Amino acid sequence: MWKAIRAIVWTLRLALPKVGVGWMFALLTTDFNRVAINELGIAAIVVTALVSIRYFMAPFQVVVGRIADTMPILGYRRTPYLLIGCIVASLLFMAIPQVAFGMGEGSAMAMLSAIMLFTLFGLSMAVIADTYHSLIAEVTSPESRGMVISVAWIVLIMSSILATVVMNIVRPEFSPEAMQTLYNLTPLVVIGSALLGVIGIERRMNAEELEEARVKALALAPPGNPISSAVTLLRKNPHTRSFFAFIFLAMFSVTLMDNILEVFGAEVFAMSIAETTTFERFWGGGILIGMLLTGVISIAFKIDRKKLVIVGIVGAALGFVMLSVSSIAEIQPIIKPTLFGMGLFIGMFNVGALALMMEMTVANATGLYMGLWGTAQAFGMGISSFASGVLHTLFIESGLFAPKHAYFGIFTLEAVGLVLAGVILYRTSITQFAANAERGVSTDRPADTPLNTGTTTRA
Repeated sequence: MWKAIRAIVWTLRLALPKVGVGWMFALLTTDFNRVAINELGIAAIVVTALVSIRYFMAPFQVVVGRIADTMPILGYRRTPYLLIGCIVASLLFMAIPQVAFGMGEGSAMAMLSAIMLFTLFGLSMAVIADTYHSLIAEVTSPESRGMVISVAWIVLIMSSILATVVMNIVRPEFSPEAMQTLYNLTPLVVIGSALLGVIGIERRMNAEELEEARVKALALAPPGNPISSAVTLLRKNPHTRSFFAFIFLAMFSVTLMDNILEVFGAEVFAMSIAETTTFERFWGGGILIGMLLTGVISIAFKIDRKKLVIVGIVGAALGFVMLSVSSIAEIQPIIKPTLFGMGLFIGMFNVGALALMMEMTVANATGLYMGLWGTAQAFGMGISSFASGVLHTLFIESGLFAPKHAYFGIFTLEAVGLVLAGVILYRTSITQFAANAERGVSTDRPADTPLNTGTTTRA
């Protein structure tokens, strides 16, 4: 009984940093977007470009992962960097309202400040993402990892929802003072949840262990700066390259519809705002249930992660096919059930894919590889966010296609992309990836450089 209670508390603590992440994302995507565009009159393309900067700071995950692997702080390789990222990211929010007000007045200095703020936010989020996922990979077993990831995702989504409730309480009506008060809460929420979550989770290493880990980490990657080292890993190991391609293509395909789903309902079926806002409930509800069920299943049964991800991909692809059919044939009643079903499979994909990313690492170089996978994930999401707007303008706003034909093409493209991603993953061997990762670096280092790869995590 007590052992089970301790495991539950430990899992919930490990998920707590996602409370702060959910809060920050909710402020940006729910509040900042709305206020900046509607209340302050800033061009939508400027606002969305600022919010999207964080995606393109993703390569910094490789850098911070390499630094954390080789330069522990006070005996810890993940916790200090995670806390630094949380502190910097949260403090930036205190400056965002004043910068936004300046942008609304047309200040060039405010615009420059906004670019700098959101760039620094993107770098901070890269630090948080890499160190948090590396921490989970290092402190969980393959058996418990699926449940931990599921709980973390659920906490992220629920905290985003609860953040909107707090917004309405703290700032029921927009005013500069109320917005500033709301954003001033960010350091308390983010830093507080991170401290409660990770302090004491990571084991402190002694001097001998630190030196051994540092030597192994240096030996596990080609020489050079972290970016060039990561590029070399992609170039020399075909399984590293194919897994990177799988993550990019899968994330691009899954998220391409995010910015245009509600618009699809309006343009094809003339649905009202109230009707299209329910799409997120069906979609998000399915994802939550899918992640929860996947976490429970991963604890109860020993299921191969790759098979789990492929099942999720196939189910999601079928969902996109159904959306294509609903668009071209104008069948409105199947949209919401399809979104819910897709959500179930996307939830399965989310948990399985992240667990698989953590397995596709090499001991003592976890940060470097998680940074590589995080970069692929962010690039897929960032490019899809931009591409959705481009496709809408090119196909629909230009009058080239009727909306029902354009969305048929877009949803079909997503289905095809997922199938291709599944084929790439099916042909990727985790065992051969690990063998190549260990064998490949030995040819890049001087003969007198120690090479002890430690234990490699395998599926």
